[in-house]
Amino acid sequence: MNSEKTAPGDLARRLATIGLRYLPDHLEDFVARATKASWTAAQIIEEIARVEVQEKACRSLQSRIRQAQIGRVKPMADFDWGWPQKVNRTLVEDLFKLDFVRDFRNVILVGTQGLGKTMIAKNLTMAAVEKGYSALFVSASRIIADIGRQESAPARERRFRHYVKPAVLAIDELGYLSYDNAAADILFQIVNRRYEAKPIILTTNVSFREWSNVFPNAASASALVDRLTHHSHVVLVKGDSYRKHEAQMDRSARKEPIDPEV
Repeated sequence: MNSEKTAPGDLARRLATIGLRYLPDHLEDFVARATKASWTAAQIIEEIARVEVQEKACRSLQSRIRQAQIGRVKPMADFDWGWPQKVNRTLVEDLFKLDFVRDFRNVILVGTQGLGKTMIAKNLTMAAVEKGYSALFVSASRIIADIGRQESAPARERRFRHYVKPAVLAIDELGYLSYDNAAADILFQIVNRRYEAKPIILTTNVSFREWSNVFPNAASASALVDRLTHHSHVVLVKGDSYRKHEAQMDRSARKEPIDPEV
């Protein structure tokens, strides 16, 4: 056995070489804690395993958050349940148990803009990520533009697989634009491929009976609604825009005049 003392820097590099991630960066602190507490060899090994598993879990979470592309998330603690005229709070809070992910049930949030649909969708997506699920948060228009601009069938197929792969797919802002038949077919393919296999979280500002306005003349529109709503939780959020209310309150606090026609 080699009795030569290894320099801390060399030891840290060796530890990194064998795949350890936490210990190389915290070696001096770890050794100091072990020495002060007079840990046995078994205790040292147990602590190394614990901190490395914890570090791996943390890195995995950060990776899933980056891949999910959720962006800024305003916590549900800030959601004003008293503002919407109608919202099933019990259902929304129950969704955070994530049974819908395990049961492959879609979550559809319906309501006019500015009522917190995207906020709820982002928080549900983040909750899934924190529980270890892969996820992707993306607008409907981005999906359609992404797949629509692919020039070859193999390229389109790769992009379809990109949106089908995550355990949870959140599609935001369906209904803010009108789409042609090709766009409707793109969304139908994604919904159909995930049907009864992986859940979709969807936000839309139009009721299902108005989807013919979003997808005029699209034969797949009714089939799209059918696939989305079968085995789904539908959350209706009704009321006036909270964002507009916040803007008016902000202007009032700054004592700026509020135009009644705005």
